[in-house]
Amino acid sequence: MNEIISNFLIEQGVGPYLIFCKNAILLTLVFIVAYISNLVTKKLILVFIHNIAKKTKTKWDDVLAKRKVFTRLSHIVPALFIYFFIDANLMEWPVLQNVIMIGTKVYIVGAFLWSINSFFNGVNDIYDDYDISKQRPIKGYTQVAKMFFFIIGAIIVISIIINKSPFILLGGMGALMAIIMLIFKDSILGLVAGVQLAANDMLHLGDWISMPKHDADGDVIEMNLTTIKVRNWDKTITTIPSYSLISESFKNYRGMQESGGRRIKRYLKIDVNSIRFVNDEDLEKYKKLPLLKDYIEEKQKEIKEGHNDLNPAVGEENRQLSNVGVFRKYIELYLRNSDKIRQDMTFIVRLLEPTETGLPMQIYVFTDTVKWVEYEGIQSDIFDHILSIIGYFDLKTFQYSTNLYS
Repeated sequence: MNEIISNFLIEQGVGPYLIFCKNAILLTLVFIVAYISNLVTKKLILVFIHNIAKKTKTKWDDVLAKRKVFTRLSHIVPALFIYFFIDANLMEWPVLQNVIMIGTKVYIVGAFLWSINSFFNGVNDIYDDYDISKQRPIKGYTQVAKMFFFIIGAIIVISIIINKSPFILLGGMGALMAIIMLIFKDSILGLVAGVQLAANDMLHLGDWISMPKHDADGDVIEMNLTTIKVRNWDKTITTIPSYSLISESFKNYRGMQESGGRRIKRYLKIDVNSIRFVNDEDLEKYKKLPLLKDYIEEKQKEIKEGHNDLNPAVGEENRQLSNVGVFRKYIELYLRNSDKIRQDMTFIVRLLEPTETGLPMQIYVFTDTVKWVEYEGIQSDIFDHILSIIGYFDLKTFQYSTNLYS
């Protein structure tokens, strides 16, 4: 090519400016051909590759095409053409030749790293389609791999610019390790934390976690090398450093979600002044409630027969039922007959220690769902009923007198 252009210019009578004109033409031609090769690569070869990817049954090639791995690799083609053409034809301008060749090499390394970045993004996308990705996310590991390639790429670029072997730079890396450790401290801590979280099965994507110190209370939506992203219930997003989950405590509600039951632990306070023994008239009234009919009849029978295991000498008047005791039994039976309450899990309806604000009656049961909206609906229905029926037993919930604030 050199000779052909030189002979042509000599024939045209170009004398003193022969070298300048020849090199100018060479540069123009090489960039035109490089541009054409880029078009051919993208319009023909890439289109062909993408069409093949669409027709195959495998999904990985579609993901790689979507992530533009092949597109970014195509940038290497015109760069290689420029590199080899300039190396052979621009002898008279060694400085410009050297600058173009260095720039081309750096561009090739950059295009390759760009492709590597897209490749690992594609690997992460493919892996996310599998169920195990929620338990063992690999985003942190792909970020480590990308970091490794970028560090190697940076070393190669520096070696190209200073025209030294990359192995010389690698030999001096030991002295730079302290600086690297300082620069990538969060990444290194995040990597260690990620390995521990995965090895100990402490956290999955989609887990509901609570970490008050970081104002986090919601679902884990992303786990990467340095941070964990949590979408809170108010739709805000909290970012937590990965190593904080190792060095600090947090609550994971996965066990509750896997059990299929969500706990109700709530109490209402009964005014002690409304608690009393019940009489026969009261018992007849309570028997009208289907849930209590058998219970009342059984207790009436026990009282009539003088049944008292602790002290048979106690008189019948001291073996009367109380309205709070009957009410507690009613709530227990009411919950036992509810198809929204898990009967195979902890089930307690109890009276706690009296306080200055009344006698607490605690309900400790589990619903048959872990979904928040359904859970709150079930809990609300239960206490709607309790507060509505409590007056039937001549009981009152405790509340402060309005006279205190008048």
